[in-house]
Amino acid sequence: MTGVAVVTGAYGFVGRHVARSAAANGYRVIGIGHGSWGRDEWQSWGLADWHTAEVTLETLSTYVDTPAVVFHCAGSGSVPFSLAHPVRDYERNVSTTLAVLEFARLHCPAANVVVASSAGVYGAATQMPIRTTDALNPVSPYGMHKRIAEDLCRSYGRNFGIRSVNVRLFSIYGIGIRKQLLWDACMKLSAGDNAFGGTGDETRDWLHVEDAGDLMVRAGDHATSAGAVVNGGTGVAVPIRDIVEAIAADLGCAEPPRFSGRIRAGDPAHYQADISDALSWGWAPRKDLRQEIGRYVEWFRSDVF
Repeated sequence: MTGVAVVTGAYGFVGRHVARSAAANGYRVIGIGHGSWGRDEWQSWGLADWHTAEVTLETLSTYVDTPAVVFHCAGSGSVPFSLAHPVRDYERNVSTTLAVLEFARLHCPAANVVVASSAGVYGAATQMPIRTTDALNPVSPYGMHKRIAEDLCRSYGRNFGIRSVNVRLFSIYGIGIRKQLLWDACMKLSAGDNAFGGTGDETRDWLHVEDAGDLMVRAGDHATSAGAVVNGGTGVAVPIRDIVEAIAADLGCAEPPRFSGRIRAGDPAHYQADISDALSWGWAPRKDLRQEIGRYVEWFRSDVF
């Protein structure tokens, strides 16, 4: 598809990569959301125009005219934030999704809506790999709010014919992210602290942000009025220990990481995505995890020190 694409949250980590991928696929990309960056920077990420504004029906109606697709990347992406600020998390993840769907209903009913959802909707899954048809059991406000957002997509499809697809992203990483495991491990280990919680045997499915951006754009061709869903991962479960030990090696740490064995309450032991649907679309992850960890550590050293 070509035409105009809107990316909400285009300043964010996932959003800017979606914008760049959409531009590379021939879209004229309009970004809207929070963030202060200059024209040269947002243009370098593929944006033809940028609007610093809340994602609401009013702002979408003001700045956007009949897009072919809306990539909804705006919202909170933090379980701890949702626990500390549940109302704000609801506003960021649910209210903004409702605004996007209502904008589509009123102004561009032929547009496809692609929503950045989360593996958090699955909660503490017991069977791996996790399929999109598995039961949803979110254990945090963040996961619940993402589930509500998905339900809204299905409702707008059933009642108004709006086509949508939710991309349930697993563990996203890459240069530039300043939170979650890679960032936290770099900070701790570079400060001489090699003590980590958990057993180290917990697993996660790590998807590079560039691959995530490409999947979001590919998903735009597969939206349905039934509210399609797809997993965004690699299909590989990687132990946390392997990630932290790789970072320690790249940082040249004298002592190997130690794990306390204490598991944080509500923290799922394992996550692994069934990505058969995404593969059937002709998409596949391209980035090598070990190589990209090395690149991340190089960036961390140059950025922090």
